[in-house]
Amino acid sequence: MALFESLSERLNHIFSKLTKRGKLTELEIKAAMREVRVALLEADVNLKVVKSFISDVSEKAVGSKVLESLNPAQQVIKIVNEELIALMGPSNAKLEVASKPPTVIMMCGLQGAGKTTMCAKLAVLLKKQGKRPLLVAGDIYRPAAIDQLKVVGGKAGAEVFERGTQDPVKTAKEAVEYAKKMGFDTVVIDTAGRLHIDEKLMLELENITKAVEVTEILLTVDAMTGQDAVNVAETFNAKLNITGVILTKLDGDTRGGACLSIKAVTGKPIKFIGVGEKITDLEPFYPDRMASRILGMGDVLSLIEKAQAAVTEQQVKDMERKMRENSFTLSDYLTQFETLKKMGGAGALVSMLPGMGKLKLKEGDVDEKRIERIRAIILSMTPKERDNPQIIGSSRKRRIALGSGTSVQEVNQLLKQFEQTKQLMKQMKSGKRRLPF
Repeated sequence: MALFESLSERLNHIFSKLTKRGKLTELEIKAAMREVRVALLEADVNLKVVKSFISDVSEKAVGSKVLESLNPAQQVIKIVNEELIALMGPSNAKLEVASKPPTVIMMCGLQGAGKTTMCAKLAVLLKKQGKRPLLVAGDIYRPAAIDQLKVVGGKAGAEVFERGTQDPVKTAKEAVEYAKKMGFDTVVIDTAGRLHIDEKLMLELENITKAVEVTEILLTVDAMTGQDAVNVAETFNAKLNITGVILTKLDGDTRGGACLSIKAVTGKPIKFIGVGEKITDLEPFYPDRMASRILGMGDVLSLIEKAQAAVTEQQVKDMERKMRENSFTLSDYLTQFETLKKMGGAGALVSMLPGMGKLKLKEGDVDEKRIERIRAIILSMTPKERDNPQIIGSSRKRRIALGSGTSVQEVNQLLKQFEQTKQLMKQMKSGKRRLPF
């Protein structure tokens, strides 16, 4: 199931009925809004948020500009898109930076939301922005919490400051002093979580904010818990006045209730979203891009950003040269698959393409396992075979199949597929074919 798939399908179905009608009456728009209301409630969006959203959309959608326009259905979809953006945003909320370093970010949340891992993911993102983050182990209650932070911090290439089981408030103060002394510009404090909200947890967090000058208080919540996530955000905000929210496990959230409710209920923005288990799977939250994906319009900007992060300018130039010279090899073919993997895999990219949600792709249509098998086949070849696939005869095919744990038939399929790709590149170079966008 893809991100917000259930809600996206319902909304697309409702709007497809509108587009077939041409001119719309006020009654038809109101009937569609009733369906949108049900779709949002089924997606576990907060009831007050749904009422307000439908009221705002209906008021704008039944105006004379819409009813008298040449394409009223498109006007209604445009209004829904704008109101979704306003509901979640209206714009990307960046991290605040302290006027005098270090910037102190206190991470909080309940156990199981992925807070400790999120500290490391945030460190990776900060390092990409040229920052030097220090992770601080402030959870002294959960067994192995400090060790976990050290492990994920190591993966992120970030130093972890810890003082064992001493008072977390004291540890936070010492960490900030250490950061100043050692030139760290950002301090990320991993605080204790609980299975439920209690006074002791809140008091400790309040004491940390009194002991050190905290720039950001980021709450990590599990998107898949729907309205429970919203209730947690509301309680933490009432006690701590949080500055933003990080939604984890958004890649598994097919409904979208938390994402569509948190900003409206708490008044605090979603700053980041967790979209996978890898240490790099954290993204800034863009309300406009999310609204576009919910309505099945894709998210081309995020796709471009992923491509820019995965492919260097030199690699693009090299590929253009290889196309001109017709010197594309199986090694280059392998590089393409490696790039695809860096971008999150074929499956992760499908939902970002406009209209792809409407194609109802089944599991297996984007076969990640097949991509891995292709990779294994190419890696089982010698450099000479990759550069000159025409030398791969029967005995070589058997050796490659054995080495990659595949069959001779799959090796044949890959070689055929590679030749077809080369032909397509040749045609594009000569101008006989154009890229389909």
